[in-house]
Parts: sequence; structure tokens; C-alpha cells
Amino acid sequence: MKSHAAEQGDTATALPDLVAAVEQALPQQANALARARAFAEPLIAAETLETGENTLAHADAVAAILKSMGGSEAMQAASYLVYAWAHLNKPQEVITKAFGESYAALAAETTKLVHVQRQARDADDTLPLQDHRREQTENVRKMLLAFSRDLRVVMLRLASRLQTLRYYAATKQPVAAAVAREALQVFAPLANRLGIWQVKWEMEDLAFRFLEPDTYKQVARWLDEKRVEREQYVEQLRSQLEADLRAQGIQAQVHGRPKHIYSIVKKMRGKSLDFEQVLDVRALRVIVPDVKDCYAALAWVHERFSPILEEFDDYIARPKPNGYQSLHTVVRDAAGRPIEIQIRTQKMHEHAEHGVAAHWAYKEAGHKGYAGVSASAVYDTKIAVLRQLLAWERDLAGSVEGLFEDRIYVLTPQAAIVELPQGATPVDFAYTVHTSLGHRCRGARVDGAMVPLNTQLKNGQTVEIVAAKEGGPSRDWLNPELGFLASNRARAKVRSWFNEQLRHETEGRGRELVEKLLQREGRTAIKLEELASQLGFKSAEDLFFVVGKDEFSLRTIEQLLHPHAPLPSEDEVLAKKLRGTPSKSPKGGVLVVGVDSLMTQLAKCCKPAPPDAISGFVTRGKGVSIHRRDCSSFREIAARSPERVIEVEWGKSKGEAAVYPVDVAIEALDRQGLLRDISEVFAKEKMNVVGVQSQTVKGIAWMTFTVEIADSQRLARVLGTVREVGGVRSARRR
Repeated sequence: MKSHAAEQGDTATALPDLVAAVEQALPQQANALARARAFAEPLIAAETLETGENTLAHADAVAAILKSMGGSEAMQAASYLVYAWAHLNKPQEVITKAFGESYAALAAETTKLVHVQRQARDADDTLPLQDHRREQTENVRKMLLAFSRDLRVVMLRLASRLQTLRYYAATKQPVAAAVAREALQVFAPLANRLGIWQVKWEMEDLAFRFLEPDTYKQVARWLDEKRVEREQYVEQLRSQLEADLRAQGIQAQVHGRPKHIYSIVKKMRGKSLDFEQVLDVRALRVIVPDVKDCYAALAWVHERFSPILEEFDDYIARPKPNGYQSLHTVVRDAAGRPIEIQIRTQKMHEHAEHGVAAHWAYKEAGHKGYAGVSASAVYDTKIAVLRQLLAWERDLAGSVEGLFEDRIYVLTPQAAIVELPQGATPVDFAYTVHTSLGHRCRGARVDGAMVPLNTQLKNGQTVEIVAAKEGGPSRDWLNPELGFLASNRARAKVRSWFNEQLRHETEGRGRELVEKLLQREGRTAIKLEELASQLGFKSAEDLFFVVGKDEFSLRTIEQLLHPHAPLPSEDEVLAKKLRGTPSKSPKGGVLVVGVDSLMTQLAKCCKPAPPDAISGFVTRGKGVSIHRRDCSSFREIAARSPERVIEVEWGKSKGEAAVYPVDVAIEALDRQGLLRDISEVFAKEKMNVVGVQSQTVKGIAWMTFTVEIADSQRLARVLGTVREVGGVRSARRR
């Protein structure tokens, strides 16, 4: 286990490690740079990019930028092969033969990513809403990292985009807004995360200059107006502070901290400040040998100047989650001018400059966001892990690939980026785009070629769905062995569609039963919606549904149609309530409290059994109907006629225990032997099955078993065993 100090020492070399890790993937061939340029020159010397820049000149500049990052000749050589790719008949084969598989793979991946980004920029220009653009930008960020097999592609794209911005600035050409936005919102933050600071600052300022030229010029003018005065003041302050600290026995190095235009504007907007209020325009950084010197320097600075206490942060005692450590304070000089001072050790400084504690991580992606910039916690966590791997592991390519193995990013035909789980198929894609498109999906083209619907998609592919005008999903899509769906969300949408179809079928069956009853009663003129309302339902469909599921007795409808059927005198019934002693009903072992010798019957709609909580309802001429208290039919009739509800309870049976018929509803994937296997469970549990109804709809079996039980609690345990039978999805008591 490494100590914290040792880890700091490791992360201090994050940028060199990054370059070294990238270069491990490239063979160090003799004269690779000269050979690559000579190979590409005849192909690209007379060509121009879409920006108008000469392709060879662009490749030369990209190689120079890579060199400034510390890239070797091998890395620089790759920049020429990327631009030569499009001019070769069989580029993969030719470059592999001349330079090796690694160079060929790098050129192929980079070329593909350039194409994808161009499509995404085109789509960005067509997106009308800012929220959609922001989502598209975040997806481009994710895809840029997930797309590349290692960071070689990322570094080449960073260098290329910086050169493109430099070219536009030098030639004073107008820049497409999508190009500048992509540089500002995707590439610059990426350079920041990787610790490539000079690229980050320059790219931000150039992109901002193109996007908001008036604001850029205004801030530049403000800076220039007081530049000489400010620089003289900062230099005087720097040298005096360094001398004073050394006089105190603190071996400090004090540096001015240059501020870039975009960072100034961002702070002004993020904190609603005027230019004069941006506290760290005058900024110093103090580097000392060790931690005790940090606090000694802080004490002297606070003694020498007037501190603004609310602006003090101790990130040494309480490091940022990403490991950043430093003391931050803002003080005022004798004239009241604010000065921001950061105090840290050399190791802390190197860690902050090149390691996991990037400025962007704690300013631009804070918990409240900064200047309109925000990032998801999950994404930031992945990036933090990536940054640590840059410092702590050497085998970058494999590690980066593993970090994003759970997500992929593909494109619609309009080049909008769609995020999917790893292993996703065209069906997952269709449901992610729109539920209706998923239901109607019948085929797919990936990069223009027709593919099976269970084909696993890859990063950067363009997916087009072939859809029917109407229709629904296939039940095969729910079979995990067939591999049609990797997304839980898409799977839930398919199940919901089939559940809705089942509801329609159940409603149809219920409608048929209700209409036949009305025909027998000669009441076909009655309005079904009014009938449902009188029975306590919101709609006729709700009534049909419970009737179709056998959860609502048609006898209740008969009673509604014949309100004047003979009924025991209400006064007589109510007079008998709460009088006498409980007596056992001749049926079912049920006691009716307060009523002697009153006929009882178990309701067929809910089929109660001990120890269910039960209530009685005085029917018209048929005694007391015994219901479970949670029975929906009972709740409805009790709400209409509460005076007919009577208290009942289970009695103790003498002699042989009484048994009660109950219905069990089972849903299962239909297969041969299913009925036999479920029946065997009841037989082993010594439960008598007295009736079975089964219906299969599109591969799903809906079965109702009527079994005789003495105890409903025991039934619950048996149903647990039924659910373990192969193919059974659910087993419940009705």
C-alpha cells in the first residue's frame, strides 16, 4: 500500500506518464517521423482540408504541437498517416505493411472519429433548443473518450483542433459556431482533465474569441489598459513577498499567475462580478519546501496584509475529493486592492498542475456547476478514475477501454448521439429513440448495411431503423437467450405492450359476459358507462376488466337490475343485530355475530378461507354472503348499502377440518408438460385440485386452479413452490 506522500509523488508525473503510456502503443521505428512524412507528402501536399488549410501544412503543425506536449517522433509520425488514410485504396492493408498494425489501427480509429464528429457538428447546427445542444455536447464528450481504444486518438484530435483554431485566427476567417463550441465545451475540458494546460488555455481563448468576439475584445482592452501598471505592481509585490518570506527563514519561490481572458469572463459570469471585482486578476502562487512552511507563510501573509476571511480555504487539511491540496487566501494591500495568493509545496504544485486535481474538476464541475457548466456525478467519477490511472498505471490503453465498457455511443441518421448499454442492439436503439419506434421496429441498417435485429452495436456506428406503419413487438425479444435486448428499460416497454394487449383481451371477454347478461335480462338498451358508474367504476372498460378476470360477480349486476326482488325486512335484520349469542352457520364454519340460524354462503368472487379477514353482506333472499374484506366486489356493494353489512367470523369446526375452494391465478411461459408440473406441486402438498382453466395467448399461459384448502396461510407457502416451476412468472391467489 502506498503512502499518501508516495501517491502524490506518482501523480506529479501524470503528464509524462500520459505521453509514455500513449507511446507504448507505437513501435519506435528507425526514422519513423521522416518515413511517415515522406510516405504522406505525395498524397496530401496538394490537398486542402474543409477549412481551406493545406493538409500537409496542417499535419506538420499537428506534429509540432505533439512535440511540444512531449510526444516522441513515433507519435508525431502518426499524425501524417491519419491524413494519408483517405487517399489510399486499401489504407488498412497498406499502412499495416509499411508501418505495422498499431499505426494502421490508430489511423483507422482517428479517421472514423473525425467522421463521427463532423456528423455530430452538423446535427448540432440543426438542434433548435439549448437543452438538446447541451445534451448532445455531453454525449460528444463521453463518446470521445469511450470511442478511442487508447488515448493516442484523443491526443491527435486535441492537437488537430488546436491547429485548426490557430489557422482560423491567423487567416481571420469566420469560424462555424459548432466548431468553436465543440472546442470550448469538449476539447478544452478534455485537455484540462488530462493536464495538458497550455493546450487548454489557448484553445479556450481562441474558441471564445470566435464565439463572442465583442466580449473578448472588451476584456482584452480592459486587461491591456492596465497591463503595464498591473504587471509592474505584481512584479513588485512578487519580489517583495519572496524577499520578506526568505527573511523569515521560509525558502519560498513566488510566481505571478497569468489570467486568461476566458477564465476571467467565466468567473465574472459565474459569480456575477464586474471586471474590477474579479479578485484573482492580481494573483500570486507561493511554492515552499514542506507543509509546515505553508502554514508559516500563510501566517506571515495574514500578518502583512488584511485577509478577507470568507475567501480563505484550507485544502491541505481538507483536500478536495480528487486529491487537490493547497492554501487559498485573498488579502488586501494598503490601498485596498485584492490579491489572491495560493500557498503549496512543490509536490502539491506538481500534483495540481499535472495530476488528478485539475482546475476543471473543482471549478467547472462543482456541485452547483460553474458559469453554466455542469456534469453528472457518474461521469465525473469515471473521469476521476481515468485521471488516477494516468498517474498510477502504465498500461493506459487497456485501462481506458475497461472504464467505459458499460456504455456505447451510436448515431441516428441525423447524427444525434444516442447513449446505450454495452451489448445493445438495434431494438434497444429504437426504444431509446422512441417507444413507438421500438414497437414498430422490423429491421435495421448499421452503417448502411442491413443487419439482424440482435446484432450488438459498436461505438460510432450509424443506426437506421426500418419500421412498420403499425404493429407491436415480438415476444421473442423477451427471451434473453436470443439476445434482442440489453436494456432493462427497453425490456420493460416490451412487457408493458404485452400487458396492455392482455388487458384488451380481458376487457373483451368481460364485455362479452356483461352484454350476454343484459341480453338475457332484456336490458340491452342500458348505457354501459352508466351501468359501470352505478356499480362504482370510473369507466365501462374498468368494469369489463374485473369481470373478465373473474374478480367481479355478474350476480352483483343482476341485483342492480332487479332492485325490488324479495328481501328480508330491513327492520327485522337490523333488529336482530347485536342480539343473542353467536351461532354457527350450517355452512362453512362461519359464525354470524348477533343473528341466530341465518343462512350463509361463501362468495364466489373472492372465495374466502380461514384465517382471511371476512365480513358478511345480507343479500336479497339468499342469506348472508361471506366476503374477504379486501374483496373489490364487497367494497363496492358495501359502499352502496352499508346497512346490509354484518359482522361475521370463522368458527371452530367439530370433527373433520372444513376445506374451502379458492382460486389460484398463474402466469407462465407456455411449454409442454407445464400443467403436469404445476399439478404435481399441489398433489405433493396434498391439496385437492377441483378445477382448472387454461388459456394461451401468444406464448403466455394464463391458468386458474381451483384448490381446496383448510388454511390460506399454508396456501401462500405452496404458491412459493409453484413460482419455482420452470417458466412460471407469477402465482397468486385471486
